[in-house]
Amino acid sequence: MNAIDSAVWHRPTAALASRYASVRARTEALAAPLSAEDQCIQSMPDASPAKWHRAHTTWFFETFLLLPHSPGYRRLNEDYAFLFNSYYEAGGPRHDRPRRGMLTRPSAAEVSAYRTHVDATMEGLLREPPGEAAALVELGLQHEEQHQELLLTDILHALAQNPLLPAYDPAWREPTAAEGPAQFLAGPEGVAEIGNPGTAGFAFDNEQPRHRTYLQPYRIADRLVTNAEWLGFIDDGGYRNALLWMSAGWAARAAGGWEAPFHWHRRDGAWFQYGLGGLRPLDPAAPVRHISWYEAEAFARWAGKRLPTEAEWEAAAALPRLRDAEGVAWQWTGSAYRPYPGFRPWVGAVGEYNGKFMAQQMVLRGGSLATPPGHSRATYRNFFPPESRWQFTGLRLAEDAA
Repeated sequence: MNAIDSAVWHRPTAALASRYASVRARTEALAAPLSAEDQCIQSMPDASPAKWHRAHTTWFFETFLLLPHSPGYRRLNEDYAFLFNSYYEAGGPRHDRPRRGMLTRPSAAEVSAYRTHVDATMEGLLREPPGEAAALVELGLQHEEQHQELLLTDILHALAQNPLLPAYDPAWREPTAAEGPAQFLAGPEGVAEIGNPGTAGFAFDNEQPRHRTYLQPYRIADRLVTNAEWLGFIDDGGYRNALLWMSAGWAARAAGGWEAPFHWHRRDGAWFQYGLGGLRPLDPAAPVRHISWYEAEAFARWAGKRLPTEAEWEAAAALPRLRDAEGVAWQWTGSAYRPYPGFRPWVGAVGEYNGKFMAQQMVLRGGSLATPPGHSRATYRNFFPPESRWQFTGLRLAEDAA
């Protein structure tokens, strides 16, 4: 089994305490534009209320750090263990995920008090964290950064259900993306190593072990597919041509009434896109986002290309001319989310973090405009079901070189 005790995770105590305070503060800053009503809403079973994200990330530190490593710690409220566990079977029974939006109580203010209570005790623990506690703190911070991204994508989905399409933050600015025609770059080929070596800082267990793979000759686009290119797909009947689609994707398209990417709106003959800054005219040069894997696969077929495998994507990430690798949109790959050769989950309850989801999911690489700065890396493996559209998901094309 694989214990989370790698020395490369460990930061100097002062640096770890500073990072803890910074990450926790960023969560609160992201929640600041939201009213108490905003924080309670759950718009679909796959999403969670902002209030729940704030509480669950606090539960993580309480459950895995304070209770086992801080003698004398007492829970602020015993019921929170049941309300704010997510999917950890070892953590005990939990409230049903699809019903998190029914938790009007505790209030957002009480969740703030819960965070303050846990942070106060964590401050003492961080002065001299014992044993593997330092590694668990880093895992908890990485976990909270993941929930920071989910907080944004979930509230975007929730606010999109409002006919007024209110902005999460009217001052939100989109990232600047690469411009100009796409160029196809020759990717590394032959025997290549992918996966995190575990010697350069934090990595999740699903990124390991580093291993060899063989890459046939291929080319990969230096930028992401744009809205303008997606409009060409729409105008050419891409959403009406069953020959472009996987069978399950064609069924999902029909069931969902898909005619364009999620959060696109057509008004008076013009296209608009709803985002964190509200409803704005569609930017043709911006990368397309909020598309499912099924849509990405259909577009690639329409374009006479394909999606890169995750091994191809990771190997190409080091190419100096590859643009928009991070910070714009998660990029679907053609790879199913499966364990690497020799994969071993972490020991204990935290071993439920990734391995138990290695079925019926597709891998995404890179990072999006909602990903916290510094959170992603070339070996990072994000994963979602192929029908998912609510994340900031886009695509980069590839093709066989032979």
